[in-house]
Amino acid sequence: PRSTALRLALANIHRPGALTPSVVLSLGLGLALLVTLTLIDSNLRRQLTQSLPKSAPSFFFVDIPNSDVERFNAFIKQNSGTAELTEVPMLRGRILRVKDVPADQVKVDPEQAWVLQSDRGITFTETFPEGSTLVAGEWWPKDYSGPPLVSFEKRAADGLGLKVGDKVSVNVLGRTIEATIANLRTVEWESLGINFVMLFSPNTFRGAPHTILATLSYPDGGDQRAEIELQRAVANEFPAITTVRVKEALQAINTLVADLAVAVRGASSVTLIASILVLAGALAAGHHNRVYDAVILKTLGATRARLLLAYGTEYAILGIATAIFATAAGAVAAWFVVENVMNFRFQFDPAAAGLAALTAVVLTIGLGLLGTWRALGQKPAPVLRNL
Repeated sequence: PRSTALRLALANIHRPGALTPSVVLSLGLGLALLVTLTLIDSNLRRQLTQSLPKSAPSFFFVDIPNSDVERFNAFIKQNSGTAELTEVPMLRGRILRVKDVPADQVKVDPEQAWVLQSDRGITFTETFPEGSTLVAGEWWPKDYSGPPLVSFEKRAADGLGLKVGDKVSVNVLGRTIEATIANLRTVEWESLGINFVMLFSPNTFRGAPHTILATLSYPDGGDQRAEIELQRAVANEFPAITTVRVKEALQAINTLVADLAVAVRGASSVTLIASILVLAGALAAGHHNRVYDAVILKTLGATRARLLLAYGTEYAILGIATAIFATAAGAVAAWFVVENVMNFRFQFDPAAAGLAALTAVVLTIGLGLLGTWRALGQKPAPVLRNL
């Protein structure tokens, strides 16, 4: 560059004994952790506070007796206005055998082991459920009357080593049902709609006693006062039915996540403070060289303003490079956690990158110029005399 200050700044970055490795590693790693936690927190909050409420129902009604369905439907229609009620039959069953292997002997992915533990909610249906995508096999035809068929959620099937055509045995109401896997499907569990790991063909449980599982969704998202009044009314009129208000559950989760975020950020702040101390130590260690450079340059005619511009430019470039390093490393780490551990869709938050860039530039320039100002204040004669 033609600018003397910029040439000096670039030379200081790559010269022998430069502060670049210390600054980028010490401050960069602390900021990378901060970016990672900020992105994880923002993605988790987005999933809980933005994605879920848009599609989540207001209520789940569990264990509705089959004999009370019509009375319950009339009551809900009378008290909920334009809300949409969705119902499915529900039974409970436990997987006994997987491809003729007893459930307690199956080698299963630890993340899917819950499928074999205790009873699972199951249902039967002729129509393909909303919130699912068929990925293997074919859906059974309407009025199917052949051997029992079952539709399995794909991740659960993969964890159990199952594929289309395999057989599973399920104990339902004391009776063992052996069904063939007709298809596999992925499920959008985040929608909080009604869905199951196992869906059976209707003929499998024709005539079997069962309860009803229902959801209630308001087109405008619902009003808190109206929801609470409806919850109380249902509890008084149908004491045997379990009513779950979804927003209360989401609020509880949100509070838990907020408390967790505060704790984790408190821990990460310790790391960031340690990084700042390491940065300050690195700058202090190079103070002697700064004094020497400043004295020589002042002797050759450089003004304090020009030296401040050169050193400020150097620290700004270091800060920006550190921010890029921290943002890239933090984004990759956050993506891995969100996509592979939490199984959410990752979305980059520019505010996190902006926070890292601003913090890196402010700290680097601030601490750097603080030490440089002292170096620029040294008288040339005593320093030159002691060289």
